[in-house]
Amino acid sequence: MPETTLNLDPIATHEPREIDDQEHDAAILAPVVERDGEQHLLFTRRADHLGEHPGQMSFPGGGAEPIDDSILETALREANEEIGLESDEAEVVGQLDDIRTVSEYAVTPFVARVPDCEYDRDDDEVAEIVFLPLSGLLDPTNYEYERRDHPYYGDIVIHYFHVDGYTVWGATGRILVQLLELSTGFEPPERVDRV
Repeated sequence: MPETTLNLDPIATHEPREIDDQEHDAAILAPVVERDGEQHLLFTRRADHLGEHPGQMSFPGGGAEPIDDSILETALREANEEIGLESDEAEVVGQLDDIRTVSEYAVTPFVARVPDCEYDRDDDEVAEIVFLPLSGLLDPTNYEYERRDHPYYGDIVIHYFHVDGYTVWGATGRILVQLLELSTGFEPPERVDRV
């Protein structure tokens, strides 16, 4: 049974698996917020007019730029651009495993504690800033999964978290699963029967 609070110590000591064989590099920040006495994760709902993944739930982040001195700087710059988070307001706890995306990105996820405040979204990229409670993300009735045969990646598991009318899935769902595994003891199913 998973814990009902995030223990971020295992994330701080985690040695992430890095990917260096993709065409592009990107980074995201998974912000942890204390709100109303409960931990939440901050997500963005991508603007509907965007070419890639319109309307989907994601963590703040994006592609690396030549101006970035590091992949962590990419995550912090993108969070600043998308939600107005100042880099000195983010207490970066640690790094999760890199993941590959269907758009040929290697995405590096970072986890950070951030303040509970009004964030200033970039209207061009972000339709909505959403705080989802940890209790909802860990509620097994809000979780489902399926197996897909992907033409490039082979046999993959798709995770879906349905909380407060929002669905987190895809690359963001994969990142969320590892974050919850490390910090709460969440265990996704070993076998996937639904295809």
